[in-house]
Amino acid sequence: MAEFCDIYDINRNKTGRLHERGKPDMKEGDCLLAVIVWVMNSKNEFLISKRSDSRWKSGMWQSTSGCAVAGDDSLTAALREVKEELGVTLDPSNGQMFKQHNGDGLLFDEWLFCQEFDINDVVLQPDETCDAMWASRERISELIVENNFMNGESFNLVCNCADY
Repeated sequence: MAEFCDIYDINRNKTGRLHERGKPDMKEGDCLLAVIVWVMNSKNEFLISKRSDSRWKSGMWQSTSGCAVAGDDSLTAALREVKEELGVTLDPSNGQMFKQHNGDGLLFDEWLFCQEFDINDVVLQPDETCDAMWASRERISELIVENNFMNGESFNLVCNCADY
């Protein structure tokens, strides 16, 4: 089934047009809304997942991320992506957007959710993820040094936001 995304201009205004994922129909200046979602528990560990073999950059660890679909706002996209990829339902009141930035035709919104749940409650989506774990800052830093983590720049940002 085709997935459609709202097209935005560089100033984060919807254009009223839709983009079908996978099609090369984006025009100069068109952007899609994307989210990067970090989930942190009370031990200051972050929920990370490993990308499935069928995915670009397979086998790499990451925080949850993805594009908003048509009709999604940023929060809705963040909640949906975590639910789709990991089967975890986040409480919207536990989240805060901590950074917005643009790059490569994407308008990124970065989110941090502070929430407890058992890692055994994670339900992996085979087309997206093949493993998940709670990881300390030190473990994620090791994965970055090993070039086995996708969101290194985002990790540095969330660490500045998540100090408590």
